Amino acid sequence: MERRDFTKLSAFAMAWRCLPSYAQNIGASQTPVGYAAIGLGTISSIFMRACAQSQTAKVTALVTGHPDTKGVKYAEMYGIPKSSIYTYETFDRIRDNKDVDAVYVGLPNSMHCEYTVRAAQAAKHVFCEKPMAISSAECRKMIDACHQAKVKLMIGYRVHYDPTWIQAIEIIGSGKIGQLESFQGGFFGQEPLGVWRLSKKLGGGGALMDLGIYPLNAIRHITGEEPADFTAILSTRDEGGRFTEVEQSMEWTMKLPSGIIASCGCSYGQRGPSFLHINGEKGYLMVEPAFNYDTVHLRGEVGGQAIDQLGAGKLPFQFVLEAEHFASCVRNHTEPESPGEEGLKDMLAIEAIYKAAGAPIA
Repeated sequence: MERRDFTKLSAFAMAWRCLPSYAQNIGASQTPVGYAAIGLGTISSIFMRACAQSQTAKVTALVTGHPDTKGVKYAEMYGIPKSSIYTYETFDRIRDNKDVDAVYVGLPNSMHCEYTVRAAQAAKHVFCEKPMAISSAECRKMIDACHQAKVKLMIGYRVHYDPTWIQAIEIIGSGKIGQLESFQGGFFGQEPLGVWRLSKKLGGGGALMDLGIYPLNAIRHITGEEPADFTAILSTRDEGGRFTEVEQSMEWTMKLPSGIIASCGCSYGQRGPSFLHINGEKGYLMVEPAFNYDTVHLRGEVGGQAIDQLGAGKLPFQFVLEAEHFASCVRNHTEPESPGEEGLKDMLAIEAIYKAAGAPIA
């Protein structure tokens, strides 16, 4: 066997050992944790598919503004009784539904706070998509509401649960690429005119809130440090009317307390990769694609040898891991790996980046 082939095989075996076993933490004899999916858009449809592939997580209720169309469609698809279809107006009745242990908040960003607080007041645990909210003040309100209600709050950071990312973090922790020196990261895409993400009222901001948060969170997660000393610039070149409320593109730099530097970018109006380059004094790692829903690709030079590993698992693989992790937390009374405090720290950094760009969040 060629040395390079052996390195690839070893990397794959290492990633397989890193695969989280959240499902085993509940046990086959226990009833799956029941989730109510709030908002039945694209992200929630992926989450429901994930639960359908799990033995420990199950969608048991729906919350939608279209109960007779979307509600009935997904209820029939996943075996949910019509009595467990709620509207936003009747949502608070979910308190009395014993089949619902937790909610999944897949709503536009500006609605995350309201429905997290209402779910906590209904005594339901909360799995909320990122970004956690549209301001640090809202994040704190969500954390406080869940603490007061004694329910758990988890934010949907897929990177934290993907085995290829776990492998990358273990490599860094081993010291095999030496002291970390710098990061370069980005996430780029296109959003068409009229989508809610281009609304300041619904999205809270532009691409930084939805795409830029990925390299930001990954860098924070890997280093365990909170960035400071931000510089940032935003630009809107599109003249088609898409970006009247939020920026098209943003680039920013930040410095961590240890001296590590990072430069990142994001956009709703250009094509480009999702990537994170991690540079050490002795080696490096490159994750590209990095933040897509599947097919994470890890390459680099570790201990003087090349590694090249294509991540296992296709959509909705990462969502299954998230749903099962939170289910395990609910059943075993443990804290999630990405709690509300993690979302708050990202939002504080996002606010600082917008301020550095001269466009503070109002």
